[in-house]
Amino acid sequence: MGAVVVLALVAVWFAFAPDKAKQAAAVPIPAPPVTVSRPLQRAVDSRVGFLGQFSAIDRVELRAQVGGTLTEIHFKDGQIVHKGDLLFVIDPRPYEIKLAEAQAALETANARVALANNQLNRAQSLRRSEFATQETVDQRTNEQNASKAAIEDAKARVRDAELDLEYCRVRAPFTGRIGARQVSIGSLIAGSRAAISPTTLLATLVSLDPLYLDFDMSESDFLTVSRQRARLGGPLANKVLIGLSDETDFSREGTLDFIDNALDRSSGTIHARATVPNPELFLAPGQFARLKLAIAPPTPVYLLPDAAVVPDQSQRLVMTVAPDGTVKPKIVSTGELRGGLRVIRSGLEANDRVIIDGLMRAIPGSKVTPQDGAIHFDAGADGQG
Repeated sequence: MGAVVVLALVAVWFAFAPDKAKQAAAVPIPAPPVTVSRPLQRAVDSRVGFLGQFSAIDRVELRAQVGGTLTEIHFKDGQIVHKGDLLFVIDPRPYEIKLAEAQAALETANARVALANNQLNRAQSLRRSEFATQETVDQRTNEQNASKAAIEDAKARVRDAELDLEYCRVRAPFTGRIGARQVSIGSLIAGSRAAISPTTLLATLVSLDPLYLDFDMSESDFLTVSRQRARLGGPLANKVLIGLSDETDFSREGTLDFIDNALDRSSGTIHARATVPNPELFLAPGQFARLKLAIAPPTPVYLLPDAAVVPDQSQRLVMTVAPDGTVKPKIVSTGELRGGLRVIRSGLEANDRVIIDGLMRAIPGSKVTPQDGAIHFDAGADGQG
């Protein structure tokens, strides 16, 4: 009896199974969701980008101009020193003796002038009384002139000795960061004001504020920049935006103030330079940085997230959603990144709904469920924050 019931249930199931399969097949598969947005419209200027390296405007090797024993060092390696700060002292005693000798020679010359004046006055008086000859007067006059010349020579020797004594104290010629000292207290220093003989290197000093940012332009970039600078002039053509190697934004600014007068034949590039303020002394010579130079005034463009642009061999595509939910690709022409977004120069309309998230679910010609999203412009990443 039980076996008969089971067979009856199986028969009923087979009778209704095809209808249930048809009902399951008739249930529609929902279209996958994607996030869409109209392209962001914004006026941005045109820029070209380069890689540059910072260098010091002033760099000097501190060398002794007088010789002697080093007796004092007044800085720590790597310290910021200011113009006029005392850095090194060379034993001044030999030069103090030389100055004393020169001053004594000047006193002697002054005494000889006084004697020559008296002798000339007496000779002239005797000549008027005809007790002396004109030859004697001429001789006393020559002696007076020679003694006056000796005074000038003695004064020059005093100034020379004073200069040597001054050079015993080596001071910073400008404000900057000093490098490691190359000598120690007690070292015998070789020095020469004329630098004819080898002199001892004491240390190096570089300026830090402002700095130069050196970079090279290709010939095509040089032509573009030159045409735009000639057409525009003013701050726009000279403003440079700068970002360091570990920075995503271009928050620093400089001024393009030099382009070389010839292209390098071997590389086809031309050297250029910007001046960058460095009041906090954070930047250092030798650092690399990215820079952008504005070459055209702001013009309206469309902006999209870079991830919304799909590379297709040599073309760039964006996926748009038609009013009926169908995915339609569009070929676009792209530009640089601005504010974290990709510039779209052509191929889009203001009302196009572009897929900005969920591209993996967007197959051209298929249906999707669009959900509104938003595109945000990062002013800090564009050097405007």
